[in-house]
Amino acid sequence: MNQPAHHPSALRKPLPDALLAALSALLGERVGTSEAVRQHHGKDESAHPHALPDAVVFAQTTEEVAQVVNLCRQHRVPLIAFGAGSSVEGHVLAIHGGIALDLTRMNQVLAVNVDDLDVTVQAGVTRKQLNQHLHDSGLFFPIDPGADATIGGMAATRASGTNAVRYGTMRENVMGLTVVLADGRVIRTGGRARKSSAGYDLTRLFVGSEGTLGIITEITLRLHPQPEAVSAAICMFPGVDQAVRTVIETIQMGVPIARCELLDALTIKAVNRYSKLALREVPMLLCEFHGTAASVEEQAKTVQGIAAGHGGLDFEWATKQEVRTRLWQARHDAYLACMQLRPGCRGIATDVCVPVSRLAECIAETNRDIATASMPIALFGHVGDGNFHLVILVDPQNRSDLDEADAINQRLVTRALKMGGTSTGEHGIGIGKLDFLDTEHGDAVAVMRSIKQALDPDNILNPGKVIRL
Repeated sequence: MNQPAHHPSALRKPLPDALLAALSALLGERVGTSEAVRQHHGKDESAHPHALPDAVVFAQTTEEVAQVVNLCRQHRVPLIAFGAGSSVEGHVLAIHGGIALDLTRMNQVLAVNVDDLDVTVQAGVTRKQLNQHLHDSGLFFPIDPGADATIGGMAATRASGTNAVRYGTMRENVMGLTVVLADGRVIRTGGRARKSSAGYDLTRLFVGSEGTLGIITEITLRLHPQPEAVSAAICMFPGVDQAVRTVIETIQMGVPIARCELLDALTIKAVNRYSKLALREVPMLLCEFHGTAASVEEQAKTVQGIAAGHGGLDFEWATKQEVRTRLWQARHDAYLACMQLRPGCRGIATDVCVPVSRLAECIAETNRDIATASMPIALFGHVGDGNFHLVILVDPQNRSDLDEADAINQRLVTRALKMGGTSTGEHGIGIGKLDFLDTEHGDAVAVMRSIKQALDPDNILNPGKVIRL
């Protein structure tokens, strides 16, 4: 596992009393320095060591965010934007100390434009909150990373998830942003027009920047019509290879599948225990189809035929919402379920993504690695777009475990890059994949560094993430 270059406390400086006083004068009781508050904001879902901020501030408006940014710039103190804390690459860890800026109180849906299929929200709105708000509008927001993440955090990490094969990622679904820059300026990028050729595409620059270039406070999103009919289907396979080849053929035939998830036998075993299911413990595809009743049935029958040609077993439909919800909740809980396979362990999660045509080869080579590993390793993922995960279960006190996991991860990323893929399909770089970014993008990283230095010359915005300075 790629570790940060410094121990979390290596570059800490005491928080200036003048800064704390100024923040308290600005926000009153919305400044927290207690151990409990700092602990909550000093960890995410990653296996990286916790790193607590020196204080936490809770902003409620873009103007307050700008004032906090200005104060931190004046005192040269790190500022880390914080949402739900569900990231898995150490994005929100205060590895150099400083201030955690909690945006969860900025949780208003500002405008829903049903006729134009778009919505503007504050950064602290969560995806479940947004879809609940949209429930009676006939529209929905499809990006589903599993966790009930904030929209701001999802934009900052360029999140995707189970629906990306049909609806795309945050990159395709963010139309515009309000961003506070490191010098306190507030800018608006993009807009509600469906296309524009006006200037540099700053929206795409900030989407995926992980809070290192600016603080996202408002987001305009593309919405989609709620499908007339939805059907889920599960299909078991004698091996992972047959399941993956079914996916490849489905995509190549142009079936407009909405979701296509692979779970290997170990993951099914974990899910059965955790979610109290009784699925056959063999590799499984979990698919979902959106459209009219007729098109959904046609899509499902097409995939059923493809699966049968690859040895698929027990193809079952689930049209009732409660059944579908239970299946997808079990899939979203797969990471937590796998953690129970080895009590007291930590899960090191990977998320390579390769061209779909190379997916079977990549997974086959990865499974040979898994077969010789000394610890449990589960494999699952969004194979409809070539993205899959390993959850490597390690004893955090066992140096041998950590070294072996690091070696497996290194080989996996090297394998994916050689196949034209990426080191991270959706999790982001954070502190865990800094070396991989250099390998993947080479000289382009120097251009990224120049952008960081131009927009944040004092390096106060989430320092130590994405780009080394």
